[in-house]
Amino acid sequence: MGNAERTALFAGSFNPFTIGHESVVRRALCLCERVVIAVGHNIDKGHAGDIAGRVRRIADVFLDEPRVSVSEYTGLTVDFARRIGADFMVRGVRTVADYEYERNLADVNLAISGIETVFIPALPQLSFVSSSMVRELQANGHNVSQYLPSPASGINQL
Repeated sequence: MGNAERTALFAGSFNPFTIGHESVVRRALCLCERVVIAVGHNIDKGHAGDIAGRVRRIADVFLDEPRVSVSEYTGLTVDFARRIGADFMVRGVRTVADYEYERNLADVNLAISGIETVFIPALPQLSFVSSSMVRELQANGHNVSQYLPSPASGINQL
């Protein structure tokens, strides 16, 4: 690839964006020069709502990292990956079930676009953190701040 700048796409609904997601992005920067975080409109997951607000909050987390940008998108993730010139997609996996699900998507995406998917396993101490868990705790009155990144927190856990 020479001196070409490699771009990774990390896409999801990110409702909310957790410390696990932040870890995946910061670790992906070891594999490429640029990461685009793409916040998708995923009506099937019931994650409509304030997409622009999510984009702003995620961008605030990476104010310290100019190699990370955040966008919103609609449609197929792989089509968005092509539009931005992504060299590969990044997916975080916490469990074997995550892997099986993501592997099937990766196979389809590769078949229709030629774009590879790189899996980054969750750090052991973050493997239980999921957006759905955070939403459930929050809906039941629990403080979830420990699972959410602070603006420009720079956890840098490799």
